[in-house]
Amino acid sequence: MTEAKGYAALEQGSTLASYSFERRALRSDDVAIDILYCGVCHTDLHFARNDYFNTVYPLVPGHEIIGKVSAIGDDVTKHSVGDTVAVGCLVDSCGKCSPCEHGLEPYCEQGMTLTYNSPDPVSGENTLGGYSNKIVVKDDFVLRVPEGLDPQRAGPLLCAGITTWSPMRYWQVGPTTKVAVAGLGGLGHIGVKLAVGLGADVTVLTTSPSKASDAIALGAHDVLISTDEEKMAAATGRFDFVLDTIPVAHDVSPYLALVGLDGVVALVGAIDMLPSFHTGGLVTGRKSLTASMMGGLPETQELLNFCAEKNILPDCEIIAMGDINEAFERMERADVKYRFVIDMSTL
Repeated sequence: MTEAKGYAALEQGSTLASYSFERRALRSDDVAIDILYCGVCHTDLHFARNDYFNTVYPLVPGHEIIGKVSAIGDDVTKHSVGDTVAVGCLVDSCGKCSPCEHGLEPYCEQGMTLTYNSPDPVSGENTLGGYSNKIVVKDDFVLRVPEGLDPQRAGPLLCAGITTWSPMRYWQVGPTTKVAVAGLGGLGHIGVKLAVGLGADVTVLTTSPSKASDAIALGAHDVLISTDEEKMAAATGRFDFVLDTIPVAHDVSPYLALVGLDGVVALVGAIDMLPSFHTGGLVTGRKSLTASMMGGLPETQELLNFCAEKNILPDCEIIAMGDINEAFERMERADVKYRFVIDMSTL
């Protein structure tokens, strides 16, 4: 066992506070990691507040982890002490079902083990996440951080990045694709950068005219104000793929109208009941309304390699660990461009 320290929500309704705990002793296939940086995801806030009604306290959030390997188990061959590595949203799965065998661990038929707030499949203890100075993770779920990828800003790629990358890769977004990204927050801004990196023609869909300059600065080729009915009507059938990153319940009908024959609207933001819509908007264009979670381990490593090659990184604000509660409040007000990252040297 190893002594660790971090920040935790100790009970429902409490703010995060300093917390000491123990990490498990190394198993033969484990990697011990000294955490350097951890991104802050809106999901962290939801779990801390028990918004999903399944939080086990004390809760140490954090699933966008960048660190250095400090020790390895006897059977580990993929990683060495001193390597810069990453850990995302999950730390285990059954490894035997069809999704796992195809590198789609988030869709494990037995259920994936989340980086925090999940029972460890061996010990049954609740997993504790990356708002801490150390973590121990099964080697198959530890990713390599490529040379040239800034470790300070790479963390959000492990959640926001892979969540937007996965559907774009599945639906083969590339140089001939006309892409619209709906929403320009933590997910949307990195979705824009990745779509541009893939060579697509990218338009940002937003309700806020004030975000137009930000969208262009991020690399978008055009901006469409979604509350402008005349311009939305003129854009009917214009796009091949809409990446819908809007995080709250909303009507998808206007976005279905924007894609043409065999067009795709991919939901990655809203996990909620959505308003009903007329299926004629689908059948008249053989369109697809789809959704996905984050990608699996091979796809996430592909993303990290791609971002290193293309020099694509999230826009981040680096904060001290002690500022996490203020960061949660600011995140709830959308007062960040576009992701917070905790510098663990401040713990």
